[in-house]
Amino acid sequence: MRLDKLLAESGYGSRSEVKKLIKKGKVAVNGEIVKSPSINVDPERDEVTVDGEPVYYQKDYYLILNKPAGYVTTTADRDMSVMELVSDIPRFDEKLFPVGRLDKDAEGLLFITSDGELAHRLTHPKWKVPKVYYVEVEGKLTEAKIEPLKKGIDLGDFVARPAKVKILKAEEGRSAAEIEINEGKYHQVKRMFEKIGHPVLYLKRVKFGNLELGELPLGEYRNLTEEELRKLKESVGLLVK
Repeated sequence: MRLDKLLAESGYGSRSEVKKLIKKGKVAVNGEIVKSPSINVDPERDEVTVDGEPVYYQKDYYLILNKPAGYVTTTADRDMSVMELVSDIPRFDEKLFPVGRLDKDAEGLLFITSDGELAHRLTHPKWKVPKVYYVEVEGKLTEAKIEPLKKGIDLGDFVARPAKVKILKAEEGRSAAEIEINEGKYHQVKRMFEKIGHPVLYLKRVKFGNLELGELPLGEYRNLTEEELRKLKESVGLLVK
């Protein structure tokens, strides 16, 4: 990889800006000052420093974000985009994008990456990646009421596949449940509960594929572990078990 490309992708500025850094003698490779932006370096073997500080290069990013309500799942330059919450990542606006959607008023797990092939597979119907949501709805849920969700419910423009649904709390004014689906249609979970007469009051995604939200604070993100990433790629055929 060219030195100027590595530095630009690591957040040290545009290609023209990092070329100026290099020509000023501020960049060293394996302890030697270099002034040619075109030299090739191996991020895994060579030590690159800027003003004596090591450069940490990461080819792709794999993040779990606990999205707060009010943020929109988009990379567009607009207020309250989820990308604001990962803006400390080098060149986040060029490299990263959310995988799938999560409603503006919903909370929970959002997978963000720079790996286009993985993102494509995770959203492709072929792989049927499961998504688990915690929901609170109006009224008292019963096993009879959620049976249509378990069998596959007709929402007009499409028939939702059978979902796994578990009632967590059932009271006259408000109930809670957990639902697992492997589709990602627009407002799907809300529409499913609306169809059985129980509008959603609160929605939170707690699991996406093998990824779990856990105790990640609202509005914060973390990197996937190597094991999480391995299992995620295996689930969509990018790695052989």
